[in-house]
Amino acid sequence: MAYQIPTSIKEVKALGWDYIDVILFTGDAYIDHPSFGTAVIARWLQKHGYRVAVVPQPNWRDDLRDFRKLGAPRLYFGVNSGAMDSMVNHYTAAKRLRSDDAYTPDGRAGQRPDYAVTVYTKILKQLYPDIPVLVGGIEASLRRFTHYDYWQDALKPSVLIDSGADWLCYGMGERTVLEFTKAIESGRNVSDIRKIPQLAFYMDGRSRLKDAVILNSFERCCDDKIAFAENFHVIETYANMMAPPVLIEPVGDGYVQVNPTWPPATQEEMDSYWDLPFTKLPHPRYKGKHIPAFEMIKFSVNTHRGCFGGCNFCTIAAHQGKFIQSRSEESILKEISALNELPGYSGNISDVGAPTANMYGMKGKDQGLCAKCRRKSCLFPSPCHNMDRSHERLLKLYDRIGKTKGVRHAYIGSGIRYDLFLDEKGFVDETSYPYLKELILEHTSGRLKVAPEHTEDAVLKLMAKPSFKLFERLRLEFDGIVRGSGRKCELVPYFISGHPGCGMREMKKLAGNPALKGLYMDQVQDFTPTPMTTSSVMYYTGLDPKNLQKVFVERDIERKREQKSFFFRRGK
Repeated sequence: MAYQIPTSIKEVKALGWDYIDVILFTGDAYIDHPSFGTAVIARWLQKHGYRVAVVPQPNWRDDLRDFRKLGAPRLYFGVNSGAMDSMVNHYTAAKRLRSDDAYTPDGRAGQRPDYAVTVYTKILKQLYPDIPVLVGGIEASLRRFTHYDYWQDALKPSVLIDSGADWLCYGMGERTVLEFTKAIESGRNVSDIRKIPQLAFYMDGRSRLKDAVILNSFERCCDDKIAFAENFHVIETYANMMAPPVLIEPVGDGYVQVNPTWPPATQEEMDSYWDLPFTKLPHPRYKGKHIPAFEMIKFSVNTHRGCFGGCNFCTIAAHQGKFIQSRSEESILKEISALNELPGYSGNISDVGAPTANMYGMKGKDQGLCAKCRRKSCLFPSPCHNMDRSHERLLKLYDRIGKTKGVRHAYIGSGIRYDLFLDEKGFVDETSYPYLKELILEHTSGRLKVAPEHTEDAVLKLMAKPSFKLFERLRLEFDGIVRGSGRKCELVPYFISGHPGCGMREMKKLAGNPALKGLYMDQVQDFTPTPMTTSSVMYYTGLDPKNLQKVFVERDIERKREQKSFFFRRGK
């Protein structure tokens, strides 16, 4: 029987529990919605018979009562920073402290620490040294290897080392966490637990695994930027394979072992994750409070996971995987129908999407070729001939959504890849034009937001993005559709300043590009190096990890700020 996930001892007692199996600590407010990983893991374990409690945004500054209030769990503690890396959540690209936090009641800042995973775990290991701690979520996932930390401007070892956590679950964690929980409960041998996919851990000594890939050590990476770049290239290559090997990274007197991923989730598995008994609301403890992140997604519907775009500055594939894992139409429509029961729903779905909205249902035509492939991106430097880019399945889904009772508008708020339906010659197949037309006329609120990211091909190459000529083609087709409809609609491009390879000359060219004339142009963000991206490795090393060629990097914060401001002085 489903119950509201408890967050306090009062709520635990009300359930009549005399023990808790797993206690999850998170840097976010607790929102019982499938867009938030803590809720998914809590409900998934609940479905399989485990008693789960959540401690949201514990106070780490006082007498640590929030870490004591529920006592010790029967099996283990789980720790995550929330839906964002805590440092990205806290600081701008200019390293200025943000004044708000979208994942906190009333948007209040300062309700989680810097490096939240490390801080929470150290406290728990201090208070309960004998209880295992499993860390996961975006912060732990992207810090599982030696990584560049922009805020300390230094390399840091795996978060397992800094935090003292016993185990680390990376990526989308349902299967790993369930298998791990069963293993801990049954008292399985530690050596068996160490075989669970998508699990990482630290061990003393030297690895004896014969088939593992041995990376350069943390210490060598600190001494030699080339070694760090080489490590990342190996990690990234294997991360984009269907059947990667075990990776071993020596550090100190031992090593971090990172097990390979599970196979991509099946449609049935994906449906099961969304079929959990979410209330789709913030926990009752927040009654009367406004949580900005919830307001953004409360009437949205996620269709799939993963992204095969391979943008160098993006962490999606490193966390969710390259291969698209889609829900069934029936699962999506069931969730949409249930929106009618939510307070405040007026028939407007804010987003039917995912990391890249129009990758729904897409995969390689020949999965045997995909199994052998080591490409990071199925789209760059050119679209893979094995990729089925048809938008037929997506158009069918949109049609069925539009016919669902209670739906007035279904907007696409997520990003799209226009190189999935366009090349420089025009539309790639018979579904491309109908998709773009429907997207513009039926699924936007007057603005279609896309991300060319830059205009200069030299910079775009380092971003792993298509030529700007493709955006020019998109604008041509966009303008034609809008003129033919008689409707008012704007094309809104997004850009990045300060990316490796981009200097003032490149930003000047961007700002003055005639192809941007007449467009709504206030969408530019300064590049922020985040753990486990190619672009961050470029930023730190000044090298392209694929070929070790030198790359220009603007590291001065004031000059980075000047790059961004130049964008707003275009035409002057």
